Amino acid sequence: MNCSSRQRRLTAVAVTALAVAVTATACSSGSGSSDTRGADSSTYTVWDPYPQFDKTSDWAKLLDECGTKAGVQVKRTAFDTSDLGNKSLLAAQQGNSPDVLIVDNPVVSILAEAGVLTTTDDNKLDTSKVDPNLLAAGQSGGKTYGTPIGANTLALYYNKDVLKAAGVDVASIKDWKSLTAALAKVKQAGKKGITFSAIGTEEGSFQFLPWFWGSGAKLTELDSAQAVSALSLWKDWLKNGYAPNSVLNNTQTTSWQEFASGDYAFSENGTWQLANAKKAGFDYGVLPIPAAASGNAAAPTGGEFVTIPVQEDSGRYATSQKLVTCLTSGENLYNTDTTLSYVTPTGEVQDKQVAANADLKPWVDAVKAAKGRTSDDLGTKYPKISEQMWKAVQSALSGSKSPEDALSEAQSAAK
Repeated sequence: MNCSSRQRRLTAVAVTALAVAVTATACSSGSGSSDTRGADSSTYTVWDPYPQFDKTSDWAKLLDECGTKAGVQVKRTAFDTSDLGNKSLLAAQQGNSPDVLIVDNPVVSILAEAGVLTTTDDNKLDTSKVDPNLLAAGQSGGKTYGTPIGANTLALYYNKDVLKAAGVDVASIKDWKSLTAALAKVKQAGKKGITFSAIGTEEGSFQFLPWFWGSGAKLTELDSAQAVSALSLWKDWLKNGYAPNSVLNNTQTTSWQEFASGDYAFSENGTWQLANAKKAGFDYGVLPIPAAASGNAAAPTGGEFVTIPVQEDSGRYATSQKLVTCLTSGENLYNTDTTLSYVTPTGEVQDKQVAANADLKPWVDAVKAAKGRTSDDLGTKYPKISEQMWKAVQSALSGSKSPEDALSEAQSAAK
């Protein structure tokens, strides 16, 4: 591709990038400074979304160690997750992409379509040990762009004391019917049922997806009978007082704060709340989100992919591949994902995580059933679909439209 056509392609995709979800992981504040690689062939640049980790952190030290093993110096720049996608597009336009780029998984397809990233065929990165459902979040058009550094997802935290007082055996919760019955018992016992985030942003779509997918619905058919059943479930919970009206404005953080009050039986939230759960002051458990009929629903995957951007000098890819392999293999992968509170993307390291911390077992189960938001080859179509989804959720839960009408309008707009 010549330079001018590639720049036009990058500019067109940049608009889409603004709408991409970046709320899957626990977000951190802070920003990185701009960086250029220059012409120094012994220095390789790495951009990541972890500004919470300074140069004294284990993460920064690992980058340096991987650089030493590859025989180069690593120059790292950290950005806010929300900034990194657009910074990457701009750098590609200027011909100054980093050698290694770590981005939130829904951004991968946008950067891939813009021509920013190399494929694993190009860079020879081995992804054979990665769980296929997690790798799918970085695939587009039959090609793979990078490898996941780890994954998080959603499940149901529950307050054991509240359920015990309501006479609810958590083992009985296997589907939507039994979960709703448990919520009814909790309300009758004078406590509150379930809290989640249904805010009118990607965060709302992210939290609705397990119920949407758990119904058997597909993102290409927002108005299916299955999709209507999922939205009706949430609407009925609000109507019956099993969930608070505050879910319409709740972020995942404010939803968690409600659960942390100790009054709620359940909270839909993510792996990143584990440390807060241990500080909550009450006994808790974690339950994978049930599907409509039985089994675990597919929850959306959060977490980042380690990618290798396109360079004018393709000879740099071999060293970049060594850096990525170092970061995402064996003991290093275990240490990194422990630091990030992520589930690793490979079965052998997942087993090691559970052996070290039994609390991770339900999260590993949830991740194994999880699904990338851009999977099913949706790629850059996902942001538009997601926007119509969260608008439909807001319309139905606020009472301005029925679930059927809200989703019918969403499907028409998404087309």
